[in-house]
Amino acid sequence: MKQKELEVLQVLRQNARETLTMISRKTGVPVSTLFDRLSEYKQKLIIKHTCLIDFTRLGFDLRVQILVKLQKEKQEFERFVSEHLHINTVYRISNGYDYLVEGVFKNMKDFMAFLQTIERYGVKERKEFYILEDLKREAFLTTDTHVHLLAANARDIA
Repeated sequence: MKQKELEVLQVLRQNARETLTMISRKTGVPVSTLFDRLSEYKQKLIIKHTCLIDFTRLGFDLRVQILVKLQKEKQEFERFVSEHLHINTVYRISNGYDYLVEGVFKNMKDFMAFLQTIERYGVKERKEFYILEDLKREAFLTTDTHVHLLAANARDIA
């Protein structure tokens, strides 16, 4: 990727709702080129446009990440956690565990009910980590340093 393309992505990572005119001013890329590039990115690079929410302000005071190791059928577990209303993110992982599941719950009672429910999927082992505070979140490719690092890396590969 060229440095200008990385700069466009940087601006989008900082604020995905930025207007094409403002992105053009910040990057020096013409608006017409930006329009074409963004259409291309939506097909090949951008997975999803979203916003980050402070769930505590909505009454969901408990955020938990759970490492899960299963002893039996994983497909049913994947389907369950992927469709569960309180589950924000699910990753398939390695190094002794099968999944990393992030949940958002109103209280400990709701969380405990969730833990009881997942036991029927053959949970062999699990560890819970309670998220107290976000110190850094979704920050990769949001600074000039990232752009320069990735641009230099691209030159090294070429």
